[in-house]
Amino acid sequence: MTQIGVLPRVALAQAAEKTLRVGILSSGSYELRDSFDQALVQGLRDQGYVEGKNLTIERRYSSSKVKDNAIELAGMKLDAIFTTCTPSTRVMKETTSSTPIVMAAVSDPVRQGIIASLARPGQNVTGTSSQAEDLLAKRLELVATLVPKSTTVAVLVNANNPVHVLGWERLASVAQETNLVLLKVELRTSDELAEAIDNAARARAEALFVMPDDPMMMNLRPQIVELAARYRMPDFYWASEYVVSGGLMSYGENLRSSYRAAATYMDKIRKGANPGSLPVQQPTRFELVINMKRAQALGLNVPQSLLIRADEVIQ
Repeated sequence: MTQIGVLPRVALAQAAEKTLRVGILSSGSYELRDSFDQALVQGLRDQGYVEGKNLTIERRYSSSKVKDNAIELAGMKLDAIFTTCTPSTRVMKETTSSTPIVMAAVSDPVRQGIIASLARPGQNVTGTSSQAEDLLAKRLELVATLVPKSTTVAVLVNANNPVHVLGWERLASVAQETNLVLLKVELRTSDELAEAIDNAARARAEALFVMPDDPMMMNLRPQIVELAARYRMPDFYWASEYVVSGGLMSYGENLRSSYRAAATYMDKIRKGANPGSLPVQQPTRFELVINMKRAQALGLNVPQSLLIRADEVIQ
C-alpha cells in the first residue's frame, strides 16, 4: 500500500517539472493583439506545450500599467517572459536581470542598448529583432509609386518612442530621393490622434505614413485607418494588420511569425539554455500587402508591376 501511494506523487512531481511557466508583457490591449497571442500559443504547441496541461501563461496586457505588470511578472519566478515591442522589452529589462526575457520584433536592439550583439545578446534578453528601421527607405519608395511627385506625406511619430526619433532622422535623409515632402506629425498620447491628423490635413498633407515598432500606434490602428479614409489619404504601414483593418498598403515582416519563433527560444531556455548566449534572429522575408478596395475608393491606379510583387492583395 505504501508503494502504491508513493508512485503517483513521483509521477506528479515529474509532470510538474515539465510544466513551462511563461509571462506575456504587452503595452496594448488583448483584443487588438489576440491574433499575435494565438501565434505564440501555436508556436508553443509546436514545441509540445499545451496551455492547461504542461503550459501556464501569465498574461499582462495594458497600456497604462506596463511597469506595474513588469514588476508583478518579475516576482513570479517564471521560466521566461515574452515582450511584444521595444517599450515593453525596455521596461522588462529594467525590472529584472535574472528572469529570461524573449522579445519579438524589436527594432535595432543593439543600437538601442537592449542587447550587446545579435550573435551574443548577453545578460537575460534574446528573441527576434525587427528591421523596421532599415525598411523605412523601401517603404517610402513604395509610397512614391502610388502618389504624385511632390506629394506631402504626413509621417505619424510617437515623440516618446526613441525608435521613432531615430527613424525620422533616417527617413528625412532619403525623402529627397523620392521627390516627396515629409511632414512630421508627433503624438505623445492616443488622445492627440484625431487633432494631429486634422492638423496634417489642414497643412495639405495628401498621404499618411505610420512609423513602426510602437504599441500606441498598433493600439490605434482602427482609428488611424478610419481617419485616413475620412481625409482620403493613401495610408502606408509597416504591418499587414493595418491593411486587414482597411488600410491601403503595408511592407514589412510577418509579426505572427516572430511571435511563433519566440516559442523556440522559450523551449530552449526551459531546457537549460542561457538566453544571453542564444543569437537574436532577424527576419529574412518581408511581405507586401495591398488593399485594392481601399485603392479604388481613393481613385488610385495601382501599377500591375506592384500587384505582381505583392504577397497578398485584398479585394
